[in-house]
Amino acid sequence: MHAINWPDGFLPGFTDNFCSNEMIVANLTTQDIWPLLSKPAVWSTYYQNSANARFYDDKGPELEQDVRFYFETFGFPVEARVTEYVAPAQNEAARISWHGWAGEEGSDERLDVLHAWLIEDLPGNRVRILTQETQKGKPAVALAKAKPNPMINGHQDWLDGLVKAALANRVL
Repeated sequence: MHAINWPDGFLPGFTDNFCSNEMIVANLTTQDIWPLLSKPAVWSTYYQNSANARFYDDKGPELEQDVRFYFETFGFPVEARVTEYVAPAQNEAARISWHGWAGEEGSDERLDVLHAWLIEDLPGNRVRILTQETQKGKPAVALAKAKPNPMINGHQDWLDGLVKAALANRVL
């Protein structure tokens, strides 16, 4: 199975926080998942912790390499730039990653994250959906100590909603 491609400065183990969530689901494909993940405006239809997605520079509605966008999660404003965008292709993993940030650069409130998604078709009519995030900054240090872990739980909610929406769309 494939792994996340980590840009410099975001490699897990060298950041302040890391979370990883994964699901393998039968009777779904990368093509079923991709339209729900590549369009931030759709996220709020299946994930309650996403809101007010918008693009900059007349881009959108779909993510693309280096595009800047904005969304809110857990009530926090997140500025973001896509760092990797690989659309689904036969026998290849699809990938979306973005660098997101909140707070003024250099401030104690600054949080920098790299949120990555990898979707790949597996034998037996299954799809693997992996999402991982690394975080840097004082807020990330606090999040890493929180029990239960809000990032693990939040990303699991995202995955659960994504799969439920993809299954519902597939039935239509």
